[in-house]
Formats: sequence, C-alpha cells, structure tokens
Amino acid sequence: MRAACIYEPEFLFQDGRLRAGGLLGVDDQGVVQPASALPANTPRLRLPGKALLPGLVNAHSHAFQRLIRGRTELLTPGHAEDDFWSWRESMYRAVETLDPDELYVASRQAFLEMARSGITTVGEFHYVHHAPDGTPYAAPNTLALAVIRAAREVGLRITLLRVGYARAGFGLADNPRQRRFYDRDPAAFLEAAANLTQALARDPWVKIGLAPHSVRAVPRAWLEAVAKDASTQPLHMHVAEQPAEVAACLAEHGLRPVALLESLGLLSPRFTAVHAIHLEAGEILALARARAHVCACPSTEMNLGDGVIPADLLMRAGVSLCLGSDSQAEIDLLSEARQLEGHLRLVRGRRVVLDDGLQGPEGLARRLLSAATSNGAQSLGWDVGALSVGQPADFFTLDTRHPSLVGFDPVQGLSAAVWTSVPGAVSDVVMQGRHLVSDGHHTLEDESARDFSALQRRIFT
Repeated sequence: MRAACIYEPEFLFQDGRLRAGGLLGVDDQGVVQPASALPANTPRLRLPGKALLPGLVNAHSHAFQRLIRGRTELLTPGHAEDDFWSWRESMYRAVETLDPDELYVASRQAFLEMARSGITTVGEFHYVHHAPDGTPYAAPNTLALAVIRAAREVGLRITLLRVGYARAGFGLADNPRQRRFYDRDPAAFLEAAANLTQALARDPWVKIGLAPHSVRAVPRAWLEAVAKDASTQPLHMHVAEQPAEVAACLAEHGLRPVALLESLGLLSPRFTAVHAIHLEAGEILALARARAHVCACPSTEMNLGDGVIPADLLMRAGVSLCLGSDSQAEIDLLSEARQLEGHLRLVRGRRVVLDDGLQGPEGLARRLLSAATSNGAQSLGWDVGALSVGQPADFFTLDTRHPSLVGFDPVQGLSAAVWTSVPGAVSDVVMQGRHLVSDGHHTLEDESARDFSALQRRIFT
C-alpha cells in the first residue's frame, strides 16, 4: 500500500495556473485530496526549486519504432526522393523479425524515455500481432501482452489500442511485409480486443481500445462491424494523414475519410482521429458536431513530410486536440505542443496562432498544456490530467534550476514550463502516488539501455 503524503513544491499547478506555494495532498490510494483532509501526522515532502505539474498524456504511440530513430534520415536506395511510403519500407525492417521478448525490450525503452520526460499515461496504437510469417501465436494476444507488460513495469498507465488491419490498401495485393499485422476478419479483430479486455479487467492501470487502422487498411465491412459493436471503449483511427489516403477513399467509397466515418456512425466523443491533416471545412465541422478528438503528432508529421495539422481551424470549431509521440522521432510531449503552434506560425506567417486572446497572458500555454494532459486523457478514457481532488495523483516536477529554466519567473511560470523546459529538467515523476522517476532517474534505465542496444545490434548489423 502507498503511504499518504503531502507534497510541498515551490510552484504548484492549480486551477489552470502555476503558482508559488501550495500543497498537493495524496492519500494512501494515490488519489488527490485536500491537504487539510489528510491526517495531521501525514508525512510532508518538501520540493524546493521544483514546479509540480500534471502528468503528461501521450495519446498516440508506436513504441517499437523507437528502434529506427536516426536510422531513416537518408534517401532510400532506389528512390529519387523520400516520403512516408518509402520510410514505411524502412520501418518494416525493424518489425519483421522481433519476437515477443524483443518487442518487450523495444517497447520498454520507449516507455522508459516517456516516463523520464514526464509522461504518465500512454495510448499505444498496437498493430504487430502475429509471428514473423503471419501465423497467429498459440496465445493470440502474446505481443499485445508483451507491450502492456513493458508499460506496466516502467510504471505507466496504458490504453492499448488494439489495431484491426485487413489489407495493404484499396485494390492492392497483400503486402508480405505486413503479414504480422493482418487479422483474418473483423470478428477476429473484435474478439482479440474483447479477450484483452477480459484478461486485464483487474488491472486498474490498463484499458483496451479499438483501432481500425485507417480507411486504406480496412474495408467498409470492417468499419460497419466496428460501428455495430456495443463496446464503449476508446476508438482511434489514422485519418487523412496522407493525400494518397484521401484519394483512395474517394475512389473506393466516393467520400472523403471523415465523411465516410460520419456516414457509418463512427464519429462520437469516444472517437479520436489521429493526424487529421488533410481536411476540408465540412470535415472539421463533422468532427466538432460529434465532439470527437483529434490527435496531432507534429514531430512525426514533420519527420515524414505529412503536412501541418490545421490546429487553429480545429480549435476554433471546438474540436479537442491531444498529442502523441507516434514514431518516437523524439519523445518530448511539451516539444510536440510547441511544434503544434510552431508549424502553424510557418504556414500562417504570424505568431501566437493558437491563442484566442480570451484567456489572459498565459492562455496559449494553458491550451498547449491541456492538449498534452487532460485532452489526451479524455481521448484514452482516463480521468487524469488536472490534479483535481478525486483524480489519481499523476504528476511530474521540473527543476527550475535546470539551465533550460534559469531565470524562472513564477508570474509567467506556466509559459516557461511549456515553452522552455526540456526532458532533462524533469526531476520526479509520479503515477497514482507511485514514484517512477526520482532525481531524473528510473531504476530500470541501465538494464533497459543495455538490452535495447543489444537488440539494435542484432537487427541492424
């Protein structure tokens, strides 16, 4: 059992502001309580020089892709230019031979880096299901369970978004490099997700969601089966990431991706459109009407040349935006938040694009922090991200004496935290009252680095 504790940081995020002083009470269940409601003898932990903020929520991750960071930044042999599609062929090399233990090792390293950067919750968009030859394992969810084990051993709460994958694309032959992804039919996909839900029902830090991969990877019949499914689990899809995806959807269905999903009844508050870059005005309004979420992954979208998400138009319409590290090109959710705004500055030719001017001098910082915390939590089905009374005590601290925060001014403390901090400034990370990171270190980091390095040598040499 966790011990109750009253945290005394120098700066505490409360009610949308980072203020000097303040107390965070946490009971023996790891739940936020008023400090005054805890017993008088509750231990106090002083955190001088630390700013305490809600734990970050990474709403879209492919953890195993941490293996290829820095290994695809060259022109693919035989190509005159490089894009998402040629990058994808390089990615397949990393996934083709991984066994369950190796998938665990790769995932653990990504999750550990997330924890060290202040992330306490992750949405893992999991699409590697079968043995390298495409044969289902004797226990069909072997690989999903390996990924979940990695997250839980690091200490993260996780929504495993179990992906359904049927084909290479409309009118295309099966791609043998995707054979680990394919399910037999939509019933097998839904059954796998249901079995995971049942197997993990007693783990309070795991949820299972549904993720038909994209309109190019699943036909209409699969989407119809998901629409008829009675579950209320989170529902995520890659949507309009590439112009080629939009063109293929028009060719197959006569509709653009969002319009197709709306026609099938798939848009709802539990739906998250990942990427949602190539949208028309009517599609933005459809997402807003449904109170659906959009998950932006700016570092990946930049790395792959996908395009820039119209975050300003989405926010103006009332769509809730969250953030993901996706391909693990970098693992820094506050950097993702900064890039969400920064990419738009380049496109729109002006500064402070996402500030509506109605929320005071730190309104933009609050919007970006919400995208990195509570919005992502809602997308993944968790009630975390605000450090409100009754919520799990998920938080991280920033050392305001770190070089990236030297000169920290509490009057604009939230802006400093969002705009200038780096993962190296993260000192402590706590998930539901459990300390994952202390003084910037995780107990598994050396073991994970050793095993991960060995795995990379096996794959790439």
